[in-house]
Amino acid sequence: MAHARLATICVAESNRSLQGFEMVAQDFTVDLDKPLVFQVGHLGEAYQEWVHQPIVSKEGPRFFKSDFWEFLTKNQWYAIPIIWLPVICWYTAKSFNMGRSPPQIAIILAMGILVWSLMEYTLHRFLFHIKTKSYWGNTLHYLLHGCHHKHPQDGLRLVFPPTATAILLVPLWKLLNLISTPSVAPALFAGILLGYVMYDCTHYYLHNGQPRSEVPKNLKKYHLNHHFRIQTKGFGITSSLWDGVFGTLPQTKSVEKERMQ
Repeated sequence: MAHARLATICVAESNRSLQGFEMVAQDFTVDLDKPLVFQVGHLGEAYQEWVHQPIVSKEGPRFFKSDFWEFLTKNQWYAIPIIWLPVICWYTAKSFNMGRSPPQIAIILAMGILVWSLMEYTLHRFLFHIKTKSYWGNTLHYLLHGCHHKHPQDGLRLVFPPTATAILLVPLWKLLNLISTPSVAPALFAGILLGYVMYDCTHYYLHNGQPRSEVPKNLKKYHLNHHFRIQTKGFGITSSLWDGVFGTLPQTKSVEKERMQ
């Protein structure tokens, strides 16, 4: 009987300890004055709510204690066209040298841009907005996209790091060589990369520019709506094309008011 009572007490103490640990995990508070990347994982299920409560400031947080890794997370927007436009020209010329005519190359480039726009939508909707709650899931999501929703005006983290882009371009190039001809693959690759450059520059402008004409004004409103009003819709950046195709166009405020009445 004594052993049974002792076991019961141990189990009870163990349960209380686990409950205490869960409370600590649930009540974890992120210290914005310390590097964030290895903190956010401790938020558990509370991470999704925390990361979608934006802090609007042009000064971004520190990600890593290491100066080297911190440096890799920051980029000036103009580095994107400077680095990638020469690559685009080189691959375009490669298709031309293989016998493709300028009109053919123009069509292939346009196809590549269209492919990128679908990739942009798909990645944003299904990967960047994936629901996470584990430590490493939250940590990786924060690095990938969560940081942008938490600090949407962080001017040095509005474009994708060129190092990461270069790594991802390797499997893309190999895939295109498998599914297209040797003379088409380079121009198609260039078109997709051009679409990406347009996307990143547009994204930066939508957060920092002051558009005066109607089209960019509407696009800016559309994107900021995704950040500050309906974060589960409006996944297009350079256009709302695929939101319209796949039914993720956000409702206007007037329609929402009519439904509430």
